[in-house]
Amino acid sequence: MTDAQPLLSDAALTVFRLNGQFLAVAEELARPAGLTAARWQVLGAVLSESLTVAGVARAMGISRQSVQRLADLLVDDGLAEYLPNPAHRRAKLIRPTVSGRAAIDRIDPTHAVFAERLAAELGAEQLQRTVEALTRLSGALDKLAESPVSE
Repeated sequence: MTDAQPLLSDAALTVFRLNGQFLAVAEELARPAGLTAARWQVLGAVLSESLTVAGVARAMGISRQSVQRLADLLVDDGLAEYLPNPAHRRAKLIRPTVSGRAAIDRIDPTHAVFAERLAAELGAEQLQRTVEALTRLSGALDKLAESPVSE
C-alpha cells in the first residue's frame, strides 16, 4: 500500500462526514423557510440563472432524476416554474418564482450568522484555504473521472 491510498481513504471519509454535517446544518437553516436542504440546493442553483434539470444536476453533482423530482415538487409548491428553453425544445429551464426567492431570502440571515460563526471558529483565512483545497480536490476528481479508475 502506498502513502497515497490511506490519504485517499481519509479524504473520502472526511468528505462523507462533512457532507452529513453540511446537510444537517442546511436542514436546520432551511426548515424555518418551509424548505428541505435538497429543495434549497435546487432553488439556490437557479437563483442567478435559469438552468435545465441536467444543468442543475451537473452543478450539484447529483443525478438528473433526483433534480427532476425536486424540481417537480418545487413547481407543484409554487416555488419554481418551468420556462421554455430556446436552446432545446424538450429540456425546459427552471426558475424560482417570487415565492421561491422569498423562501431563500428567509434563509439568508441565519445562513449569514452561521457562516460568520464558522469563520470565527476556523479563522477566515483558514476557511478560505479550505474552500480552495476542496475546490482543487473536486477538480482533480473531475479530471480523473474522464479516464477509467483502473489506470
